[in-house]
Amino acid sequence: MGIFNKIFSSKKEGNYVLALDIGTEYVKSLIFEVRAEEGKGYVIGVGIKKQKLGDMQSGAVTDIAGVYDACEKAIVEAEEMAKVSPSQVILGIAGELVKGKTTTVHYERSKPQSKIDISELKNIIQKVQWKAFDKVRKELSWETGFSELDVKLINAAIVDVRVDGYKVTNPLGFQGKDVSIATFNAYAPLVHLGALQSIASELDLDLLSVACQPYAVARCMGMENSVEFSAIFIDIGGGTTDVAVVRDGGIEGTKMFALGGRAFTKRLSQELGINFKDAEEIKIKYSQGDLSDDMMEKVKKALDSDCKVWLSGIELALSEFTNVDLLPSQILMCGGGSLLPGIKSSLLSKPWLENLPFAKEPRVYYIKPEDVTNIIDKTGKLKTQQDITPMALANLAIDLAGEEDPVHRILRRAVQMIQT
Repeated sequence: MGIFNKIFSSKKEGNYVLALDIGTEYVKSLIFEVRAEEGKGYVIGVGIKKQKLGDMQSGAVTDIAGVYDACEKAIVEAEEMAKVSPSQVILGIAGELVKGKTTTVHYERSKPQSKIDISELKNIIQKVQWKAFDKVRKELSWETGFSELDVKLINAAIVDVRVDGYKVTNPLGFQGKDVSIATFNAYAPLVHLGALQSIASELDLDLLSVACQPYAVARCMGMENSVEFSAIFIDIGGGTTDVAVVRDGGIEGTKMFALGGRAFTKRLSQELGINFKDAEEIKIKYSQGDLSDDMMEKVKKALDSDCKVWLSGIELALSEFTNVDLLPSQILMCGGGSLLPGIKSSLLSKPWLENLPFAKEPRVYYIKPEDVTNIIDKTGKLKTQQDITPMALANLAIDLAGEEDPVHRILRRAVQMIQT
């Protein structure tokens, strides 16, 4: 990639950032210009490179050198289109061992008549974040078998602040006894996070952020501040399915399990007696309705059992949201695997719906590139559900580039203390 850095070194005016979605099946790279004053990002370069089968497993890096090679080629493709070489990158992280959870911690003030000032707010947020970190890290250690020292905080966000039960966006200047702060925290094993950091370093890129991908997707439509917005986000990639639940504008948590598009391709390969590459082509044509009627029916039957297994994974993931009394009835899907016809029909099947506490019968929609509110595609290349995750990562980068309010600035510093 060094030669392209030299070629484009004279065209670095402006604020350009790279979003890198390292998926099990593909590496997708977007180069975009951040216009902080507009709160927008303009995509000017797109690159995509298929991974080798041994490079990734269930969303986790298994061959650093192989993934680095795919990333470099995807980035070069985007650079050739953009005629720009960004120095900063936002990376997505996913996989079964990446956990995200919203934890609410209550803080009782000793002087409820006094107004909350910046010093007290800093003290409250730091104590709340440390309590949440300790609580969730222990849970993740128990779930995964990793020691607490091997589990690292990757990103955090405040999703709800209340003073004596009254919802506020900024508690500064308020009086009250009980301050409750709900923070979303995402964690990953150090070995998983370290592999991504190594790849960024080898690519000679400054790591702006490592972001939990389902969290990024859940924020991509710009509805995170609307108390009326609730939805279940499902991102089906090559190796994993990522689930995020948003209720009343705040993210409740994320779950991931190791079943994605690659499993369906393997099933077709076995059932039809063909190699993996040919099975992948047939799967894509099936998703597009581009096969004969006989072949469409044959593929449907071959994938029916896997769709049921996948649905049971979704059911298990959603059943773990014990803090949600009623699940949102809006389901929003993205990722290449979401286009399989059996996926949507499975989500609308009656027996499954009866096993979970939905407020009413769910409606299933696909997230489209134009739904990602703050990212404008100037290339015309971003057209499918496969493009949503890298666009969602770019959207998060816009937030990082903008001005922070006092609450989030203090949280960011608290997170930096925990991470170090």
